[in-house]
Amino acid sequence: MGDNIRKIAILGSTGSIGRQALDVIRAFPDKLKVVALAANKNARLLEAQLKQFQPRMFCSSAKADIDYGGEFLSMEDIASHPEVDLVIVATAGKAGLSPTLAALRAGRTVALASKEVLVMAGEIVIREASLHKAQILPIDSEHSAIWQCLQGEEDKPRRLFLTASGGPFYRYSQSQLAEVTPEQALQHPVWKMGRKVTIDSGTLMNKGLEVIEAHWLFSFPFDGIEILIHPQSIVHSLVEFMDGSLKAQLSWPDMRLPIQYALSYPRRWPNPKLPYLDWNKIDSLNFEPADYNRFPCPKLAREAGKLGGTYPAVLCAADEVAVELFLNRRISFTDIAKIVQKTLDQHQNIAKPSLEEILAADAWARECATRLSLGHYKELERRSNLRLER
Repeated sequence: MGDNIRKIAILGSTGSIGRQALDVIRAFPDKLKVVALAANKNARLLEAQLKQFQPRMFCSSAKADIDYGGEFLSMEDIASHPEVDLVIVATAGKAGLSPTLAALRAGRTVALASKEVLVMAGEIVIREASLHKAQILPIDSEHSAIWQCLQGEEDKPRRLFLTASGGPFYRYSQSQLAEVTPEQALQHPVWKMGRKVTIDSGTLMNKGLEVIEAHWLFSFPFDGIEILIHPQSIVHSLVEFMDGSLKAQLSWPDMRLPIQYALSYPRRWPNPKLPYLDWNKIDSLNFEPADYNRFPCPKLAREAGKLGGTYPAVLCAADEVAVELFLNRRISFTDIAKIVQKTLDQHQNIAKPSLEEILAADAWARECATRLSLGHYKELERRSNLRLER
């Protein structure tokens, strides 16, 4: 294998980001090589990926169902393996935290798509990256856009603007939002994403998590990070500088574009399989402030981020539980924010937590959110029965 070929490990290869990363890698067999794949329970798809890309290493919670001759290693061992140049962390929830830290401690470059890693433990993750001179390259389209806009700039910007499509329900009234079904919420009008991220896009929680990520990625104060609703999803973020000038990164809404840039950085490679903007078909680009009254999740996330400590980990865990309960029809769409808020209200913060304390806060929040939602569900059931009796 030539020295110019970048050796890639993908953690979360069967998810949306993992599959799109493999699409990019297929287009550059002379530049990129998969040396490890890791997934959770989708054994059938992982086995197909293993047979196509023939990596040396793999990891899966469904190991017994996979017929493959490669070396089975933990995600931490894969992430820190000497044969790996770059680790794509695209796992769901907190699963990516430990392997990200393992990769950074081994000096590996991390292309980060898992929001929870920086939200839960941003201070620890950034400290480890700095200590071991390891790079963190953002894969999220918004953070990739800011990263690209900041290149070549010596002075700190004045403000960062994260754009949001608004999801499918941005024009809904409060009463309409309360009636949203899981099937409706999973149909995003612009992006193709996993189930959890798609629901977070509908509640705008994903933007709140991205504010916390941007704070850590770019060492930027929370009060200088703003959210703009931009339904066309063409402008992926903007950066305002001290002289009043703004830079924006624009492209078709396709996650393969920021994935490829993280894999090709500092170069830009032509890829005929990626879409180009057709300016003849773009009538307008619209922007407006986010409505935190109807969509309180970004405000909850910003407050948790500013308070710091274990609050962001509690935010993540409570949201994950609430989203799953909504998808299982145990709570309503608007109850997601209420469960997160109540869990945060009951939390006793630890200001400078260790990794163990962060994980303990995560476990506590899951138990608390589940308990709160159970009581909430029983109350809804009681009210429903009263209405029927009348």
